[in-house]
Amino acid sequence: MNATNADVKHRFSELYDELFRHDGYGRIEVELKILRRGQKEVIVRCGKESRFVIDFPEGRRISAAVETAQSLHPSPPATVGNERR
Repeated sequence: MNATNADVKHRFSELYDELFRHDGYGRIEVELKILRRGQKEVIVRCGKESRFVIDFPEGRRISAAVETAQSLHPSPPATVGNERR
């Protein structure tokens, strides 16, 4: 059975709340893999693993990857002239 993106977010939120209430150290790890047939596998690790297979429209793959890359690596500020110090 395939999950939805909302299912993954709900599970992640539950795990976060559980860790926040925990009296000690906690860690959440998320791994995404692109599968064939327009799907992604999302693995959420937090002591136990939760695995989800989500339908992912092929056409969104490139634009989403570009948006993610831009948000992770913003352009440097523009410089005016050839200032040297």
